[in-house]
Amino acid sequence: MLSPDAPLNTTEQIQGLILESADFEEFLNELARLSAHQMAGDGDDALCGITLLRDRKAATIGWSSDDARDVDQIQYSLAQGPCLTAAEEQREVNVPDLLEEDRWGPAYADAVASHGLRSVLSVPFNLQGEARAAMNLYSDVPHKFDEHAAAKARGFTREISQALQLAVRFAVHSDNATNLRATLESRTVIDIAIGVVMAQNRCSQDAAVQILTDASSNSNTKLRDIAKALVDSVGGTGTRTHYQQPGQAPAGSREPTVLVQGQSEGYAYGG
Repeated sequence: MLSPDAPLNTTEQIQGLILESADFEEFLNELARLSAHQMAGDGDDALCGITLLRDRKAATIGWSSDDARDVDQIQYSLAQGPCLTAAEEQREVNVPDLLEEDRWGPAYADAVASHGLRSVLSVPFNLQGEARAAMNLYSDVPHKFDEHAAAKARGFTREISQALQLAVRFAVHSDNATNLRATLESRTVIDIAIGVVMAQNRCSQDAAVQILTDASSNSNTKLRDIAKALVDSVGGTGTRTHYQQPGQAPAGSREPTVLVQGQSEGYAYGG
């Protein structure tokens, strides 16, 4: 990985991280490590976590060490803390000494201080979208992040905001693709099950849907699970949807051939 001591400016170091990282998780972790080193100064390392707020959920997407991630989790469990405030309100939050801090109640300050930490600095990123993020810096030295350190952190987050925005955008697209795939696969299994019920009961599509819905409600089981169990019982094995690659079926299994009226194998209609 790129050494933080390399004689390169921040932009060049970030470009190097992007090129050398195997995936976005590794890039974000290396970015957090670089941030911790850049902000610590005086030869001692700070802890750094990068918090992302999206879809009303908070998560540490990059961390300089496991300790940094664990300390960030304290905020999430309490639903409050400097990094959450910085990300939500898009403003800088400085905690000079945790032993004298009470803005988020004693539970937060005591929990973080129990890790041997004394000061915290949280600086928001400008992601220009629905997602919000902040960099959380921790030190075991009280009053570690003075105005000079805060100004340095503000400049640093400005420089890396674009790279973080790009990483978040790709992560969002990846999540959306995963969710869409799961939705389409679930829809395919349900459509096949409807066809099975229609054939077994010689009933209409609406009636078949009602039968499956009633079975789901009466057994307190998700409709997709009811549908999968039915299709598996007919085929004698797991169901392969159009979205699985051939050859991915478990060893020794055979693929069921179940055709639904108005549907050929591997094609789901009706959305």
